[in-house]
Amino acid sequence: MPTYDTEIATGSGGWQDDQPLTLHIAHRSDTVGADETPDTGTTVTWNSPNSGSGAITFFDDGSRFQGTAQFPDEGPVEYRGTLASD
Repeated sequence: MPTYDTEIATGSGGWQDDQPLTLHIAHRSDTVGADETPDTGTTVTWNSPNSGSGAITFFDDGSRFQGTAQFPDEGPVEYRGTLASD
């Protein structure tokens, strides 16, 4: 599964390292397969009481993403990631 090194920006603190994001989306078939990155322009949104909410769009053949997120008990932040190297 593709894993991304992520960063958040809170406005006053600049960009700060955050926890890795691992992505695998499947329904009737793989949307983002276990060994694939999302196509450029793919947008993923989530909303969960346990992990918060977010909306990210992928660029450069899935090697990076940018968007926003809001984690539980925190304010909204800018959110970006780069495909982690093995």
